[in-house]
Amino acid sequence: MLQIGPVRLATNLLLAPIAGYCDLAFRTICRELGGVGLACTDLLSPQGLLRGTATSLDLAKTDDFDKPVGMQLYGADPDLMAEGARWAVEHGATVVDINMGCPVDKVTKKDGGSKLLTNVEGAVALARKCAETLEKVSGGRVPLTCKMRLCWHTADYDAGLACSPGLAVALADVGVAAVTVHGRTTEMKFAGEVIRPGIARVVEAVARASQRSTPIPIIGNGDVREPADALTMLRETGCQGVMIGRGALSTPWIFRDAWSLLTEGVVPAEPTVEEKIAIVRRFFELMRAHRDDRYALFQINRRVSWFAKRLAAPREGIKPFKEAVRHATSAEEVHAAFDLFLAGGLRSVRREDEVEVEA
Repeated sequence: MLQIGPVRLATNLLLAPIAGYCDLAFRTICRELGGVGLACTDLLSPQGLLRGTATSLDLAKTDDFDKPVGMQLYGADPDLMAEGARWAVEHGATVVDINMGCPVDKVTKKDGGSKLLTNVEGAVALARKCAETLEKVSGGRVPLTCKMRLCWHTADYDAGLACSPGLAVALADVGVAAVTVHGRTTEMKFAGEVIRPGIARVVEAVARASQRSTPIPIIGNGDVREPADALTMLRETGCQGVMIGRGALSTPWIFRDAWSLLTEGVVPAEPTVEEKIAIVRRFFELMRAHRDDRYALFQINRRVSWFAKRLAAPREGIKPFKEAVRHATSAEEVHAAFDLFLAGGLRSVRREDEVEVEA
């Protein structure tokens, strides 16, 4: 199990706050398939939440089944972030997280996300303000966590000057209950391989500095695409939990499989094609229910390539299936594409030298 402050999770596997993908429908699908200890919302702007903008409110939408849920805030203003944390508590957050790891320009240019790694003192002050606010408004019931990268510059990591070990220690000292470390630098963005030794350095630093019987948990993140990757992350870094991001987009049952591997030593059989289509169908219908047909059609257009990665048989191309879903103009046409695919249609034969480019 994994303990984050007063919150005890059923598993130590967490769904990452993936920008543009972690809506309520997707979190629900992952939870229904099993193995999820905590699922996080998309990145939330405190300004948007406090102003009640439609986009921010939609990203923060949750329900009784969607628990425990983490709400992740991004920004750099301590007072504004603290008010955002207050809003999150009032609207159902189990955990509030500060984003210190997003490498995207539109976030870092506003001094948020991983830009906070270039101002460790400011990052700690921000966390202190949010932790104090959460203690007041929730009576200690809702803990604060932070998600970071190893550091900004890859050269700093290579030189042994990564800020993440010291920052994690300082965050623990001001009341942060857990830290997630994505094992890349900001400069790497999502390229290259995750640097697990860098996560291990954070684990070791927090353990050495801790004056309590149990250090705050460190959660490893990055390149967890298969159940065995979660096991490798735990073994090679010494972290206490694993956060899974993009690996869940094509395989939302990865939490079920990884938890089975961690606890029973076996990975369940992969869902059948029929079961996979049922999962995609369920996701599509949840989007319709939570929003409307227009939203569901837009999202299934964006996400069908992710789901399709696990649908193709060897040497079988399914571009016709993806195109049918993308060009659908109604929910009925989307379901018709699902039905036709299950009947053996919307497939092509892939040549041995053919590489299908995902759009």
